[in-house]
Amino acid sequence: MPKQDLQIKTRDGTARAGLFRPANASPPKAGIILYMDAFGPRPALDGMAERLAEEGYAVLVPDLFYRNAPYGPFDAKTAFVEERTKVPLMALISGTTQEMTIADSGAFLDALAAEGVTGPIGVVGYCMGGARALNAAASYPDRIRAAASFHGGNLASDAADSPHRKAGSVKARVHVGMAGVDRSFPPEQSARLAEAFMAAEVDYVLENYVGMAHGWCVPDHSVYNEDGAERHWNRLITLFSETLG
Repeated sequence: MPKQDLQIKTRDGTARAGLFRPANASPPKAGIILYMDAFGPRPALDGMAERLAEEGYAVLVPDLFYRNAPYGPFDAKTAFVEERTKVPLMALISGTTQEMTIADSGAFLDALAAEGVTGPIGVVGYCMGGARALNAAASYPDRIRAAASFHGGNLASDAADSPHRKAGSVKARVHVGMAGVDRSFPPEQSARLAEAFMAAEVDYVLENYVGMAHGWCVPDHSVYNEDGAERHWNRLITLFSETLG
């Protein structure tokens, strides 16, 4: 499946992105933005985007760290273990704020429209991308109809930019898949997120993947779990098929 390389103009510069389309060249059902995990765009995420494209969607995978490019590449199995890569990786994560990604998301949506991908949009994020997908749904409620987070961290933290604070703006259907034990999304945060979604009358599912570790969905991660990943694919494809067509 061919990958189209895009250069997306944002308020802060130019973000590179990959766009994946259905192989049969028919118009896509809808557009999807895949918000990366902490290790940046790479073949593992390309493969995940291709799988969604096979379902009939146009899938955009933007580089959220573009302000600091070039960087990496990072090995998902060792990047947080080795000091020489952990330090720059943490700097990239902390230096790319939710506010930045929310602003960038408007440019991502416009880029899809410029490529002829109009109509409702779905978003999905992994790890650090999970919170960004939810914040995008809250920030662009008239354009984003479905939002998913898998092993997303800090979804209901004490931070001012925590996604749970914007639950009242979400119009999308939401699916949150959380790792069985995840220090970045402990039980008190899951309870807080559920409470915020219920109060805002959001159509949501919060699912606990018992036995899965943070990162289980992404195939190049050290804790990748094939059974858990397939369960996530079933949930995600169902979410998009029911909301995006």
